[in-house]
Formats: sequence, structure tokens, C-alpha cells
Amino acid sequence: MKKALAGFEGEVLLEPGRVLVGNAGVLLTRVLYRKRNGRREFVVVDASMSELMRPALYGAHHAIEPVGRPAKREIVCDVVGPVCESGDFLAQKRQLPEVAGGDLLCVRSAGAYGFSMSSNYNSRPRVAEVLVDGSTAFLARSRETLADLVRGERARPPGRRFGARRKVG
Repeated sequence: MKKALAGFEGEVLLEPGRVLVGNAGVLLTRVLYRKRNGRREFVVVDASMSELMRPALYGAHHAIEPVGRPAKREIVCDVVGPVCESGDFLAQKRQLPEVAGGDLLCVRSAGAYGFSMSSNYNSRPRVAEVLVDGSTAFLARSRETLADLVRGERARPPGRRFGARRKVG
């Protein structure tokens, strides 16, 4: 870089980008249940496209693995969320160790665009963020609540009774 920038009289700023930040974060999700539809096997988890949009938005691949001791038997499945949209998937036709309801899955490389791209689609509160340093964990952002989602909303204009008629024009 020194050679390429020889004679340059400005300041060079570098940003770590997705390769560092993305790989530093994971999304933990719990298996709700498994189901079959014809020949397809689905693993339904509690995370959705609301928490990690990249697979649905542009087909990004995130490694997914069980937390703890993986089963020896493997399955080919779609890992899908609970928001009932055709784009609500974290992985499609993925080979994974067999899992069951209640198991935790770790979705790798979710640090760069997980929370920053998350949404409240289908009135889903955004997830908590936890920073981990060795064996120490710190709650960096609390999980949103339903009260957080409706804060600032009003059912009617201030000072008006519900159903009161107003002459227009």
C-alpha cells in the first residue's frame, strides 16, 4: 500500500468490513419443530427473515450447526422461520445433523448485517444482542418488547372520543 500511495497527501481510512464483523457474530435460534411436505423436510426455528434477512434477500449462505453434541444421522432440510412467508428461510436444501424441537442452532457469520438489517415485520420484537469475551457475556442490547413496538402510537387524535363524528368541508 505504501508504494501505491507514494506521493498521496491525504488521509487513508480503512474499515474492517463484513469479513471481520460478520464472522465475529452468530445468531442463536431454537428449533420449534420439524415437518415434512411431500419430499421436503423443514426445520422450523424461532428466528426468521426478520432477524437475518441476507439469505432471503440475496441468497447469502450462512453455516448452521447444532449447539452441543451433533447427532450422527444427517438430514437434508430447509431451515425456515415462523412468519409464514415464502422468503422466510435461513437455509435451503442444507445437509445438517438431525435435530429435534428444543435444540439450539448456531447460524454463523451473522454479525455484520444481522441486527442492522433486522425489522419488526409481523410485529416481531427485535432480538437481544449479547457481547461475549472469553467466558464473560454482556447484554449489549435488550430484547424489544411489544410495548416498545407500540410506543408512540395513538388510537385517536388527542381530545376526541372514539366514534365521535366530525363535520368535514
